[in-house]
Amino acid sequence: MEQVKGRGFRPLAESDMTQRTPTEASANKLVKYLLEKGLGGFPPLSSAENLAAAYLIDQRYETDDERVDSLVKWEMTKNFTTGFITGLGGVITMPVGVPSALGASWLIQARMAGAIARIYGHDLGEDRVRTLILLSLAGDVAKGAIADLGIDLGGRLPQQAMQLVPGRALVEINKRIGARLLAKASQRVVLRFPRAVPVVGGVVGGSLDAVVCRMVGRTAKSLFRPVASS
Repeated sequence: MEQVKGRGFRPLAESDMTQRTPTEASANKLVKYLLEKGLGGFPPLSSAENLAAAYLIDQRYETDDERVDSLVKWEMTKNFTTGFITGLGGVITMPVGVPSALGASWLIQARMAGAIARIYGHDLGEDRVRTLILLSLAGDVAKGAIADLGIDLGGRLPQQAMQLVPGRALVEINKRIGARLLAKASQRVVLRFPRAVPVVGGVVGGSLDAVVCRMVGRTAKSLFRPVASS
């Protein structure tokens, strides 16, 4: 596997390519789950492809930017509701140790980012697009994951810079993002109120999820929006 440092490339050691720890296995499982369920849909939500299609055929919007802005606002409302419901007990079972409320939020946000990518004409089956979806979901922690590999994108995560990353390196980036998300999950637990006050905990959790959802939407818009329309 190769990685980028500045504008150059260098091969990773064979041990870096083959070694797998329990944490890495969990990170891979989390990333796979978020992409499969987030993009493919999960009851009662449709797939990211179908979500995008609903906005693309809606004649009320004159531009794709308007479609995306409306989508993000609606998903923020949905994310607050999900945060409230799962804050009262949880309805999502994640394949790794992630709180149900946070897992539900990530799935909704991954679906939203996928729909945004599709609205702007990207193929959700492309590996590079899927990595960009994870970057949208992870936010600042994604930059740290990329920095761990010695990849310098100039402090930003634009489409053009990601084109410099070798295809095989995307797998490693995805894994690093998954590991960072798992670490982030542990940190998020302390931000929620104890179960002794579940209603308050639900409101705080829902509000936080809605704010994060807006950030994810803005990041996805900046990553997938055609440069020509900027």
